[in-house]
Amino acid sequence: MERRCMFISSFVLILHLVQAQDPTGFINVDCGLPLRESPYNSLPTGLAYISDADLVKSGKTSRIAKEFEPDYTKPILKLRYFPDGVRNCYHLNVTRDTKYLIKATFVYGNYDGLNVDPNFDLYLGPNIWTTVCLVKTGISIPFINVLELRPLKKDMYVTQSGSLKYEFRRYLSNSDRNIRYPDDVYDRKWYPMFVANSWTQVTTNLNVNSSNLYELPKGVMSTGVTPLNPNATLNITWTIEPSTTKFYSYMHFAELQTLRANDTREFNITMNGKITYGPYSPKPLKTQTIFDITPEQCDGGACLLQLLKTSKSTLPPLLNAIEAFTVIDFPQMETNEDEVAGIKNVQDIYGLNKISWQGDPCVPKQFLWDGLNCNNSDISTPPIITSLDLSTSGLTGIITQAIQNLTHLEKLDLSNNNLTGEIPKFLADIKSLLVIDLSGNNLTGSVPPSLLQKKGMKLNVEGNPHLLCTAGSCVNKRKDGHKKKSIIVPVVASIASVAVIIGAFVMFLVLRKKKASKFEGPQPSYIQASDGRSSEPAIMTENKRFSYSEVIAMTNNFQRILGKGGFGIVYYGFVNGTKQVAVKILSHSSSQGYKQFKAEVELLLRVHHKNLVNLVGYCDEGENMALIYEYMSNGDLKEHMSGTRNRFILNWGTRLKIVSESAQGLEYLHNGCKPPMVHRDVKTTNILLSEHFEAKLADFGLSRSFPIEGETHVSTVVAGTPGYLDPEYYRTNWLTEKSDVYSFGIVLLEIITNQPVIDQSREKPHIAEWVGLMLTKGDIISIMDPTLNGDYDSGSVWKVVELAMSCLNPSSARRPTMSQVVIGLNECLAAENSRGVSLTFGTEVSPRAR
Repeated sequence: MERRCMFISSFVLILHLVQAQDPTGFINVDCGLPLRESPYNSLPTGLAYISDADLVKSGKTSRIAKEFEPDYTKPILKLRYFPDGVRNCYHLNVTRDTKYLIKATFVYGNYDGLNVDPNFDLYLGPNIWTTVCLVKTGISIPFINVLELRPLKKDMYVTQSGSLKYEFRRYLSNSDRNIRYPDDVYDRKWYPMFVANSWTQVTTNLNVNSSNLYELPKGVMSTGVTPLNPNATLNITWTIEPSTTKFYSYMHFAELQTLRANDTREFNITMNGKITYGPYSPKPLKTQTIFDITPEQCDGGACLLQLLKTSKSTLPPLLNAIEAFTVIDFPQMETNEDEVAGIKNVQDIYGLNKISWQGDPCVPKQFLWDGLNCNNSDISTPPIITSLDLSTSGLTGIITQAIQNLTHLEKLDLSNNNLTGEIPKFLADIKSLLVIDLSGNNLTGSVPPSLLQKKGMKLNVEGNPHLLCTAGSCVNKRKDGHKKKSIIVPVVASIASVAVIIGAFVMFLVLRKKKASKFEGPQPSYIQASDGRSSEPAIMTENKRFSYSEVIAMTNNFQRILGKGGFGIVYYGFVNGTKQVAVKILSHSSSQGYKQFKAEVELLLRVHHKNLVNLVGYCDEGENMALIYEYMSNGDLKEHMSGTRNRFILNWGTRLKIVSESAQGLEYLHNGCKPPMVHRDVKTTNILLSEHFEAKLADFGLSRSFPIEGETHVSTVVAGTPGYLDPEYYRTNWLTEKSDVYSFGIVLLEIITNQPVIDQSREKPHIAEWVGLMLTKGDIISIMDPTLNGDYDSGSVWKVVELAMSCLNPSSARRPTMSQVVIGLNECLAAENSRGVSLTFGTEVSPRAR
């Protein structure tokens, strides 16, 4: 049995070690080849192949049965199989942000004498590659013969999302010759397609210019077919399973005949009856590639490609070559790369040969490395390592400094080993680390005071006979003069203090209640405004309320201005002398009156989400009104997009992260609040950024409660910012959560284009109309922010463009929900972070002529 797979990859994180030194940049691995026979040049390509002995830490070598050897040549004769462990992984050194064509070859050849076709899974990083980690799925033993990687140009084989599964690659010829390297500079394999009786072969001996992006071999482009009947269509069919699978097709054309003065070759291209391109005329002796920028689907999985002659054409359609790929999505993100480097350093330093320690440490969850726990609850961010248990692992030497790279570690267990040396101070610097078990080792010296003094720390150092402590009772002398070891848990020593504090607090509450009943009398449910605003009940809580004199103090008499707006001025300040805040002072002439001020305070006092700006407090004292927010040191998204804040250009990944987090905040308002809320003023100036560019939605003065159960909208006076305002809401005064979705669609267009929302100098002043016009021209490049310099995953860009345009649908009912927007953006972010790993595995499918 022969099983082959091909896939296109932008970056293969799980393949991570040594690269074959080949001038083409190719990586060619003969799996099972002994080191003494490596490298060698394979015929007929002349490519150099190396052994996999240094690229994988497990497995055994074998070769196909002698009866099959005449059918194959190197590098297929040998193989590596993996009888032990569930997941066994290859580690190759590939270049980040480089797209690869990857080919893995599997020829069973009855190597084990069982004559039973094996069945196993193939994973790339944490993602399954269908039914390089080879994964057991039953009693079958995984194996592999050849692993090959070919770097491609990043603009080749672009997808909107996910990766590409090879379906077929054919050139139209009666030849029996398969074409690959060196004729194909990317070592793609081209197979001839049988020329049907209804076709005629067209060839040329002239030189065909193949210097377009896809650089097809001259042998592929110097041949083609046309229908025998000059009025007939040229039909090609194939079947895709499952029937809902999306695919991309790439058609390659070059006019091979010398046309007479009155001859014309022009045709339309249709897929299952729908025109996808045309009218089109091939260029004389010049290669052109036609493909759809969006994936297609075939009803029932039956695909019919037709080239139809136009009425003005005198010649039938012509086709030279065709490729097809189906789409595979890889939703799981790889573990945080810094933590991967850290845990692999630990592995190397201690010489850990655990068979489970292969591939990605945290994902998929079913292949989590033994002794690790990870947090991968947020699919938009890489998983992190939270616990490391290396107890009873035969560790020797000192506690390695590589552990400090595991910055999210909460628990560390190194007990019952033979570790020596002192306990390192860096353990106290891992902020999240609260449980450390170092018992049963041979550690010496003193326990660092910083560890003993760390609040909440649980430290176990029992069974280290030569270890001393400082500033604590981790070593107690018995009456017989011997030292007694004990577990150090500093928080236990403070139990008595905690009891005292609790008692005092209870007493304080009792006294306060008595004092209140004695002097204050019954309290109203709200405080009546005293400045002519009696029709508006005041804010219904005294929590987080500051006096105006406190506002003056926290801003140092309004010394430093952070920004200005229609509401007034925002000042920089401190609460309690340490916490940085932004203080928004409501101007007496502000268009935002007390109603909006009150709405924002009450909303922020009752909603809490990591992507909504946090209200530290407020001031409501006569005419003096202020809102005190957490300080967002990187200002707003608009400043960074326009370059007014600094010259730093936000890359595409950062932009995606910002809008993804903003979308999560907005989704919380719509679905997490009771009653739900509509923001009504979503725009880039209301997306604030922290020191680490974490995004939070701000400015809730226009927010409104969403309809109660059973209602579909709120009738309200239109409010919002021109350009971002939902035209349906403007027209009907009916407010729904889809009004926020529209505004968010405008934000998405801003991060894509870095263009003003309204620009009268454009052909279409409004950004939505302008982008729509450009898309009808098929001109995606012209709408992309040129400062990105093409450094982005094209698939994720297309997906965001599609998502933005769906948010801007004139009919609110046809817009996605914010939950759907969040899912879409997380998929885009995952694609950008992994740069769209594109691959597949399966049986080759051949198209058929009709």
